[in-house]
Amino acid sequence: MTVLLRRADVVVLIGVALVARAAGAGHRVIAAGLGRAPETVRGWLRRFGRRADSVRGLFVGLLVDVAAGDPMPPDPAGSAFGDAVAAVLATAGAVASRWPGVVGMSPWQIASAVSGGRLLAPGWP
Repeated sequence: MTVLLRRADVVVLIGVALVARAAGAGHRVIAAGLGRAPETVRGWLRRFGRRADSVRGLFVGLLVDVAAGDPMPPDPAGSAFGDAVAAVLATAGAVASRWPGVVGMSPWQIASAVSGGRLLAPGWP
């Protein structure tokens, strides 16, 4: 999936914003770099941040289910937001390793598929 429900921008662009926030960037800097309105980016970050613990839990559980061998959860990133982003990225890597057909999809496209396009939708997960 290349989009999220109720979002005008592609999931890869939103994923870039989420990774930048996990690295410590603020919404205004991210928005300027992406050419998007600060309010739009702030909305993405707030929505993801409010559910970061749930997203992390869901994606770490999926990581354990799909990874070969004895997977290790990602190292703590220093914040719930960062931990959730790291879990999404690690799970996407495990999915791509297990199913070579998804190689070439971005981690955020995989996250969109896992969430049914609802990564930032109300009521998910």
